[in-house]
Amino acid sequence: MIEKGKLTQDEMDALLGNSQQSIINEPFQFTELEQDDFGQSLNEKMNLDLLLDIPLEIVVELGRTKKKISEVLELTSGSIVELDKMAGEPVDVYVNSKLIAKGEVVVIEEHFGVRIKEICQSPL
Repeated sequence: MIEKGKLTQDEMDALLGNSQQSIINEPFQFTELEQDDFGQSLNEKMNLDLLLDIPLEIVVELGRTKKKISEVLELTSGSIVELDKMAGEPVDVYVNSKLIAKGEVVVIEEHFGVRIKEICQSPL
């Protein structure tokens, strides 16, 4: 007598695929991808195109310093905060918080800019 809600062995085997079906063992065939002039597959190029419009945050850092809370609270208009870099030393250029380049500060009309002098090597 089988209790309500319980399966027989045959029913469990059928659900789990434990039947006596033959297994086909054939090697899988891969299809060739088309290549463009640069050796990228067309799918890779299309995927890269999807990423080209994503906005990135660029930050240029003149320097850093550490201050105690009491020193920060004493800052007023006209206070000077000394940084860890010397005048004329290259500034750091970050993209999404990753250092990507070093450059020099330039003035373009009324705006500051950065002339890239060195691209930093990415650690792999």
